[in-house]
Amino acid sequence: MGQIFDKLQGKEWRQKQMRKITDKAFDRVTNNVERANLKFEDLYIAVLLVYNDMNKHLPGPHFDPPSKDQVRMLIEECDVNMDGEIDREEFVRFIQQLTSDTFVVVSQGLILTLVVAPTVAMATKRTTEGVPVVGKLVQRLPNSVYASLVTMAVMLFQRSIQEV
Repeated sequence: MGQIFDKLQGKEWRQKQMRKITDKAFDRVTNNVERANLKFEDLYIAVLLVYNDMNKHLPGPHFDPPSKDQVRMLIEECDVNMDGEIDREEFVRFIQQLTSDTFVVVSQGLILTLVVAPTVAMATKRTTEGVPVVGKLVQRLPNSVYASLVTMAVMLFQRSIQEV
C-alpha cells in the first residue's frame, strides 16, 4: 500500500515520471538520428513510443496515439523558437499537452479504486456471515485488513484485465 501512496504524492511525482518517459523517448529517437532536434517524422515516432510506454505501464484503458494531423497542429504551438524542429524542452511541453487528458483518466481510475473498493468491502463484510468457513474468517479479520485485502484484489483484477 505504501507504494500506491507514493504514487499519489502529487504533481512533483507525476512531473518526474513524465520527464523520465519523455527523456527516454527523445534519447531513443535522437540516437537513431544524428541531430539534437526532432523533425516531424522523428517526433511522430517518439509520440508512438511514449503512448506505447503509457499503455504498458499505466492503469486504465488503452490510449490511442494522436493522428499525424493532431501532432502537426501541436508542433506549431510547442515550437517556441519557430525552427520547425522540436528540441528536448519543447518535446517535454509537447508531450505534456498531448497527454494531459490521459493522466486525468488514469488519476480518476486510481481514486475510484482506492476509495470505492474499501467502501464496498466494508459494506459487504456483513453479508459474508452466512457463507460457511469464509464468513467466520472474514468476521475475525480487522476492518482495515479486510478493506486492504479487497482493495488489492480489485487492483490485481484490474491489472489482469489490462494484460488480456
